[in-house]
Amino acid sequence: MRRADRLFQIVQFLRSRRLTTAQWLAERLQVSVRTIYRDIQDLSLSGVPLEGEAGVGYVLRQPMDLPPLMFEREELEALLIGARMVNAWADPQLQRAAESALAKIHGVLPASLRDEFNRNQLFAPETRPYPLHWLGQLRQAIREQRALQLSYCSESRQTTERRVHPLGLFFWGQAWTLCCWCELRNDFRNFRVDRVQALLDTGECFAPVAGQRLEDFLARHARADLSAPTYRS
Repeated sequence: MRRADRLFQIVQFLRSRRLTTAQWLAERLQVSVRTIYRDIQDLSLSGVPLEGEAGVGYVLRQPMDLPPLMFEREELEALLIGARMVNAWADPQLQRAAESALAKIHGVLPASLRDEFNRNQLFAPETRPYPLHWLGQLRQAIREQRALQLSYCSESRQTTERRVHPLGLFFWGQAWTLCCWCELRNDFRNFRVDRVQALLDTGECFAPVAGQRLEDFLARHARADLSAPTYRS
């Protein structure tokens, strides 16, 4: 994250909270507490109306005006429940991004909508049945088009080794699946993330090939019933 972006994030967090400690900010922004202290000092010197001290916490002495965002009640509920679902079912990086987005929204809402936002009673309980840190690795591999080596346990409890080209992640309400091109089967395959026993980045990139891309997979199944995933191995 660029320093300018981090300073903006700090201001947004301060706008949305009554008291914010340096430790809390450091954990959310993945930097050291010492870095937060320096950032707070620079913000104060630049004219941001901060009040507080190290070890206690910081607040904004007066409101800071930013361009208003106008949301309807239903729009706020959609954003909030979406962010809470990300917190419950996504990897730590996306969880932090969702929290940051909510802080930005909260900071620029008019008072009436901010009260509506705070009173919202829609929840997404955390019932994660398996480690989600792999989701971050999978998202990065998809983005960078990097081949992966998977150790996968099938529904019949058989373990196989697969070298795959990750294409997309799908969330089905209780499970994530990875859509990919499987070199062993020379075809598309869907793997449940909770059945992946080991994951290795091969360090090798793959180039999109006609017939092996996500759009090809979606086109093949455009007329199929996708109400439930398939886990062909």
